[in-house]
Amino acid sequence: MELIALPAFADNYIWLMHKDRHALVVDPGDSAPVLAWMQSHPGVQLDTILVTHHHADHTGGLVELVERTGARVLGPAMEKMPVMSQGLGQGDVFDWHELTFEVHEVPGHTLGHIAFWTQAPGQDPVLFCGDTLFSGGCGRLFEGTPAQMLDSLDRLAALPGHTRVCCAHEYTLSNLKFALAVEPGNPALIAHMGLCTRLREQGLPTLPVALHTERAINPFLRSREPTVCSAVRLHNPQAVDEVSTFAVLRQWKNDFR
Repeated sequence: MELIALPAFADNYIWLMHKDRHALVVDPGDSAPVLAWMQSHPGVQLDTILVTHHHADHTGGLVELVERTGARVLGPAMEKMPVMSQGLGQGDVFDWHELTFEVHEVPGHTLGHIAFWTQAPGQDPVLFCGDTLFSGGCGRLFEGTPAQMLDSLDRLAALPGHTRVCCAHEYTLSNLKFALAVEPGNPALIAHMGLCTRLREQGLPTLPVALHTERAINPFLRSREPTVCSAVRLHNPQAVDEVSTFAVLRQWKNDFR
């Protein structure tokens, strides 16, 4: 099973899984990168499209891709899609050839946001998390609450540590810059910033990233850690419990330059 990140727009990734003569894509905000890949791989059929949430940079290519390929679309049951789709929610499972996908509801960025987790035989698991979890960060709270996002991230963080986290944006360096402002003495974070800086200098993606790495470096997965709590409360004394601490942390990131 081949996993490929197709760049789109300024910083999006459309994730593509390829097995034999079958392909699946996740969050195709633009049809052009997918169609270009298909053209360079004649004989491969795009038969399934997964969508994590309704934002246009994740759905904008759906109409053309469905018209051109006839692929089935699976997306969040609580959100409207621009094409006919199978609505999914917490605990749903579905198969794509020899893979079984698990669906997790992860509200926060949007209210109906979902994520997909699967494991190919003999390979590390894969998580397609859309805009909920980023490397070193998390999505903005456009529709949900801090409590919802904290719960969503808790459930993603509980997945197996060797899971490959496939985020939808290349936000890693800016996220890690903020993370270092929160935890400047975190050795895992310092090392990961060095690695990701070298990758970007070579024009390479920083993703996917192992979930156990995110647990060690991502302040939004570490918002209960004493070092993070202390930094957040120093920034804003209104951080008095785990939800308000997370809320202050997210607002701090919103304002960080």
